[in-house]
Amino acid sequence: MAHATTRAEEWRRPLLYCIGGLLAFETLTGLAIYLLPFSIPNQVMVLAHTGIGIVFVAPYAWYQVYHWRANRGRRWSHETLTGYFAMAAAVTLTITGLVLTAEAAIESHITHAIDLVHVIATFALVAAALPHVLTPIVRAAHARASEAAAATRAGARAFGWRFLSLTAGLFGLVAVGIAIYRKPVLHNELPADYSYVFGASRPFAPSLARTKSGGAYDARLLAGSASCGQSGCHREIYDQWSVSAHRYAAMDTGFQKIQAVMGKQNGAESTRYCGGCHDPVSLFSGTKNIFVSDLTQQSGYREGVSCVACHAIQETDVKGNAAYVIAPPERYLLELIDAPVARTVSNFLIRAYPRHHVQSLERTLFKSPEFCAACHKQFIDKEINKVGWVQLQNQYDNWRKSRWNHPRDPRRTIECRECHMPLVPSQDPARGDERDYNRSPADGASRSHRFIAANQFIPDIMHLPGAREQTQLTHQWLRGETRVPEIADKWRDGPAVPIEIVTSDVAKPGQRLDVQTVLTNNKVGHDFPTGPLDLIQSWVELRVTDQSGQVVFESGQRDTSNFISPGAVMLKSEPVDQYGNLIDRHNLWEMVGVRYRRSIFPGMSDRADFSFTCPGAVVSSAAIQTFTPMSSNRDGSPRTSQTAAVRVPRGRVTELRVHARLLYRKYDQFMINYLFGNNSGLSAPVTVMSEDEKTVRVQQTP
Repeated sequence: MAHATTRAEEWRRPLLYCIGGLLAFETLTGLAIYLLPFSIPNQVMVLAHTGIGIVFVAPYAWYQVYHWRANRGRRWSHETLTGYFAMAAAVTLTITGLVLTAEAAIESHITHAIDLVHVIATFALVAAALPHVLTPIVRAAHARASEAAAATRAGARAFGWRFLSLTAGLFGLVAVGIAIYRKPVLHNELPADYSYVFGASRPFAPSLARTKSGGAYDARLLAGSASCGQSGCHREIYDQWSVSAHRYAAMDTGFQKIQAVMGKQNGAESTRYCGGCHDPVSLFSGTKNIFVSDLTQQSGYREGVSCVACHAIQETDVKGNAAYVIAPPERYLLELIDAPVARTVSNFLIRAYPRHHVQSLERTLFKSPEFCAACHKQFIDKEINKVGWVQLQNQYDNWRKSRWNHPRDPRRTIECRECHMPLVPSQDPARGDERDYNRSPADGASRSHRFIAANQFIPDIMHLPGAREQTQLTHQWLRGETRVPEIADKWRDGPAVPIEIVTSDVAKPGQRLDVQTVLTNNKVGHDFPTGPLDLIQSWVELRVTDQSGQVVFESGQRDTSNFISPGAVMLKSEPVDQYGNLIDRHNLWEMVGVRYRRSIFPGMSDRADFSFTCPGAVVSSAAIQTFTPMSSNRDGSPRTSQTAAVRVPRGRVTELRVHARLLYRKYDQFMINYLFGNNSGLSAPVTVMSEDEKTVRVQQTP
């Protein structure tokens, strides 16, 4: 009788139904968050689940201790056993919930293992708590009619109504939160005055880029890369990206000047051709329009290929020219509001409820060369040059046909990301990847988002944060000094493109000495050089000196204005328009072909031949022989060889030292003067990619 009375009184305790209501709310919202798709209601429930969960801790701890002490002497039964299981699950949920809340609030990400334990404990609690609570209720319902049984049933009914009322009230607060939330107004339409010069069905032509909706996207949906770093989640990756070519793809002074000329000549709509790869935020927000007078003030100008613009790509096609389909993910609550409180809430949601963030911004597609091919393959067609199709840079097919690609054999293949996004030690949430054959989830490394390649000029000239380090890493990369341990067993050692001198060991005065320089594409995954070969210059510098250091022959030197001497052996391209005029300002929209192109396919070699008369006497520095191979000047006129006469004998030549270097710079001096003015004093830095030296003994005749 006393025990029954105690049970009946316990059902009526306010603390019990408060704990029951809070526990039911936490359990139901937790299951909803786990089982239901990403939505505004689910995000509100995440916030409510967290807030109520914190409130729940103190009263739960108080009641749990009281309940355990009051019942610890009872004999063991399934009711007792389920009670202990429920207590263990609830304690586990409380501890893991507090840890997850702290991690979401102050760390870069929540711990997956703790989150998994939290989810499993939720199901364990449901499985244990329901029979623990329902067993005494069922027993009381079937008990013989008595005052104690009636009191227990009445207490249980009172508990049920109060518990349900509190649970419903808490869900009512969630409903209020959902009702008062207002989505930001997005302008996912093209401007009313938008020019559909290429047809209404192709609003972003002549770029091949498309949106999944077929229409525009508000610039805010693709921009905002800084938030990835400011959130505390991807700070390392953001810092790497912020000085990369992807970041300055639209800011690049060269790009902006060339785009402006194209827009002035062919209309602002023509610059959409560039926008798919260089400036997707502006392209898809509809600001590359004939009525936009200043193309440097477009949305996304300072982000280029933003974080979301790259990670929102859902499909690609290897035809190039930005042949991809993009769809920005649904944003979290308050994510698009630029205010401290809003950013704090949205960042907390992303970390506490990361499933949508991961699923919408991470795809296996990103790991494939075909993903890179969408932009790293370019052509001009009749729609642009008014003449016909012509291939431009094409890193993807170079790689696809090279020795680095072994289809269906990843252990022999080296792909784009393995070279240009090497693994770096990291604390980023994106570290570790079990989908790479040579990686694990616990490797403690993430892919570098510096995208190191061959531009050692723009980061410095744009004064980007971290430019000095980026430039230094680029020099190291070009020289082949960068170590990539994950592919060390299938990559080559030494310079990326070594140069080797081949010549006789002995020469005779007055006779012709032939010197060959052999260039081998040793480590580059595509043609070397690659990219816009009308801008890029890679050339052989050869210098021959006698034993006193006097120069007797040279080729490929730069003058005081940083122009390369006429006739140097160049690896580059000379495109022309339909009238045969040289394309020398990157005006590729007029290009119909090339009159000269020289690059080296992966694994292949090229040779430059030089010859000069071996001197018999040491000469003054003014008496230098220069060599000019067959080529032409920038204006198209033929180049001729020049040889200076020996004038001042100063003793016999006993040996010749032949020194050759392969040099590289991203912009030729003519283009820099065009972009920045003849008096700017600027010149692109030159990287010595490789060098070789050989001594030739001069055999004197009696």
